[in-house]
Amino acid sequence: MSCSYSKDFSASSFTGVENTFINEYLPSASGDYVKVYLYGLFLCQNPAINKSLKDIADYLSLSEEKVLEAFKYWEDFGAVTILNKDPLNVTFNPLRASSGGKTRKYKPEKYADFTKGLQALFPDKMISTGEYTEYFHIMESYSMKPEAMLMLAKYCVDLKGKSIGYKYITKVAKDFANRGLTSLEQVELELSSYVTKTAELESILKAMSIKRAPDHEDAQLLKKWTSELDFELPSILFAAKKIKKGSMEKLDSFLLDLHATKSFSPSEIADYISKKQAVFDLAIKINKALSIYVEVLEPVIENYTNKWISFGFESDALLFIANQCFKAGKNTLSDMDDIVEMLRNRGFISLSSVGDYYEELKQTDEFIKKFLATVGVNRRPNSWDRENINVWKNWNFTEEMILEAGKLSAGKSSPIPYVNGILSNWKNNGIFSVGTLSEISVTVSDNSQESYNREYERRRTLAHSRAQKNSEIAMSLEGFSAVYGRLNGIEKDLAFAELSGNNDSLVKLEKEKSELIVKAEEILKSSNLTLKDLSPRYACEKCNDTGYVGTRRCDCFDKVVK
Repeated sequence: MSCSYSKDFSASSFTGVENTFINEYLPSASGDYVKVYLYGLFLCQNPAINKSLKDIADYLSLSEEKVLEAFKYWEDFGAVTILNKDPLNVTFNPLRASSGGKTRKYKPEKYADFTKGLQALFPDKMISTGEYTEYFHIMESYSMKPEAMLMLAKYCVDLKGKSIGYKYITKVAKDFANRGLTSLEQVELELSSYVTKTAELESILKAMSIKRAPDHEDAQLLKKWTSELDFELPSILFAAKKIKKGSMEKLDSFLLDLHATKSFSPSEIADYISKKQAVFDLAIKINKALSIYVEVLEPVIENYTNKWISFGFESDALLFIANQCFKAGKNTLSDMDDIVEMLRNRGFISLSSVGDYYEELKQTDEFIKKFLATVGVNRRPNSWDRENINVWKNWNFTEEMILEAGKLSAGKSSPIPYVNGILSNWKNNGIFSVGTLSEISVTVSDNSQESYNREYERRRTLAHSRAQKNSEIAMSLEGFSAVYGRLNGIEKDLAFAELSGNNDSLVKLEKEKSELIVKAEEILKSSNLTLKDLSPRYACEKCNDTGYVGTRRCDCFDKVVK
């Protein structure tokens, strides 16, 4: 009997990897070496798939030499054993049994000259076995030549002194290796470019009052600024002098900002700094006008000030808006942002246009105060009042006529809707002046308006009464109270799940809700009711039996209520 996995089964299965490999081996191995190990492990667990060395190299887009090099790397750790190279035959070993930890086997004679040369750089101390192992590991992992590593070590010692730790040297070596600089010639050429830049680096450090010698990281940054960001030395020096309590990291961040705004020359940098300071000062003034204090201004500038300026608002216009917001009691940055958005959408951006808007608003509010006093309402004007006035004026009513309607509404329980009804009646009868009103004497009588209000009150009462009666019947049905109670509570759970982004919980709750609705409807069916019958069912869905859609009188009044 012969049993094996099919190709389709293998493709849909998985390859197991020991956690020891992930925790101890993977972090320090190169990507190509990890690719070879994982693919070899896959082939071990799928013996029906037979691959030659060439097949493996082609599949992983590597050379055959690189594949062999990777297996040799893992053999040095005891992770695999190469039984034969032609044809390739590799055995994978259990990592825990073979090493009990990551210990690579190095041949001392291979690095004899390197260890001798490295020790000569540190005559006052003995280099430990652990330190040598770190150097060997880098050279093996990145295929770095011992001569190149030794040159980097000498460079670091010359730069930092003989007390330098091995971690700094290995950090520099990894940086070079990651950039593909692993041969003696490549390292020598790169270091020679650093030497020529020493004077430039010293001048940059001096510009920021930093009293130390340039190091490897400084050289890397200078190369980035000149080669990648296209800054010339005079511009870098100009920028460096503008940084208070400077550091190379701060200068790097500053130059990145300058590059983003395409400010390259000293004059462009000076203009950028001037504008940035102006925005900073404006943010302070706006906060002061709003009577708020913000300890860290950068988020304010990023989220508000810069955005408002990008809309085209002038500084004096923004300060004017801030003062108006404070007077209106809307003295937060979020409140002001809403106002700025509204003004922008209406095209009011300059100081003069913003001033005209607020003057018109002031005059409107003065009239609203007079109107509210006429109808007997004691409060400040609000947005609803402004909307009403705007609608009535769009109906071609003058302020005089609006006040006349207000006089007729004084003392009523809902005077403003009453005014709306009067003006609607006048509009339909073509009455737009006080003279016409006196001459024709046509108005909405108290009886007519009261009748109008009573009819809609009756309709609403009827709808609520029916819903209440239906709810009482439903609650008397066995099992309905518990189902309905959970159905109401599940809405809160759904809202919380949506806010927290818990999709799994959201799906479960939606399913439970659907099941509860079906269950509730099934219980209600015995009494010829539905869930909709438990809420008020208004005769008019447009106005919900209020008589008005917004500020417009609904056309349902004359319809027969069933």
